[in-house]
Amino acid sequence: MPDPANPPGGTGGPARRQPPRLGPATPDRTATPPAPAHRPREGRVLLAAPRGFCAGVVRAVDTVEEALALYGPPVYVRNEIVHNQRVVADLRAKGAVFVAETDQVPEGATVILSAHGVAPTVRTRAAERHLNVIDATCPLVSKVHREAVRYAAQGYTILLIGHAGHEEVIGTLGHAPDQIRLVDGPEQAARIEVPDASRTVWLSQTTLSVDETTRTVEVLKSRFPQLLSPPSDDICYATQNRQAAVKLLVAGGAQVVIVLGSANSSNSRRLVDVADDAGARAAHLVDHARDIAPAWLRGVHTVGVTSGASAPETLVTETLTHLADRGYTDVHTLSAAQETTTFALPHTLHRPGPDQPPPMRTGDQALGD
Repeated sequence: MPDPANPPGGTGGPARRQPPRLGPATPDRTATPPAPAHRPREGRVLLAAPRGFCAGVVRAVDTVEEALALYGPPVYVRNEIVHNQRVVADLRAKGAVFVAETDQVPEGATVILSAHGVAPTVRTRAAERHLNVIDATCPLVSKVHREAVRYAAQGYTILLIGHAGHEEVIGTLGHAPDQIRLVDGPEQAARIEVPDASRTVWLSQTTLSVDETTRTVEVLKSRFPQLLSPPSDDICYATQNRQAAVKLLVAGGAQVVIVLGSANSSNSRRLVDVADDAGARAAHLVDHARDIAPAWLRGVHTVGVTSGASAPETLVTETLTHLADRGYTDVHTLSAAQETTTFALPHTLHRPGPDQPPPMRTGDQALGD
């Protein structure tokens, strides 16, 4: 779990910069001591909660680490386990090998399916090659897959709200390719055609903007009044909570919002959109604290900080230190929700019994096989 900030200390020598000062859950508006002359006027950081890893990402990352501990490297992972550069680099250093397709995995080896889910054809191909498959698909994504299969079997046209080309969308499309129509926002919703307007249902990618999805559904319902909704929200709880927390940052006075996350992370990009729509002067998506441009902070007293659901807390810790070095030492947390959701590891992830050989790994095949 996230490591707390632990800035270096010591005695003697010149005075050292103090670590960020964490305040209460709501902004403390009492006067603060004047800043030292060698430092800019103390700036304020509003820190979003919840932020960072969601339960599905924790499960996926833990799955790779547990597989490495059980079977030893290499353990293959189809696509990035989650969309974050730091996470992928850390797991690669431990022995995970990321591949684009299961055909790149040696026959009989262990392969982990990413949190974003896959089409059934991927599982079929993996079985044909005798791969030891460990499924790290987020349970909330699997829920959407089951809904797609059920509605397709009932003859519905499924209007899938999502972004073309995203791995999660590709996987969901694969569960009912003949009956799903992709709807990428309100403009497409205004143009989409269906064979039978009386038998339509909408589903969605789990990492979308709540507000934009609501607008898209409103357009669809105006065109197809009999449109069914999924039995429960498809946009996951963590996505909704992180977006609500960003709105609190802007309402609390954040002029600029820094979102820690990678460019291919849909939920991280949506946090930038939410901050912009909420009225922030600017919002920026960065992989590392070093990516924060000095010009972004010019004339800014209050900075909002959050992180996408696939971003590790260490990125936030590094960012707080980076901002403290530039005078932003007054840190307050604004909380939109408390999260307690956890997911069990995949049932196929287990230690071999005494009479059961471990899964075959690269190099284990006999010559000539």
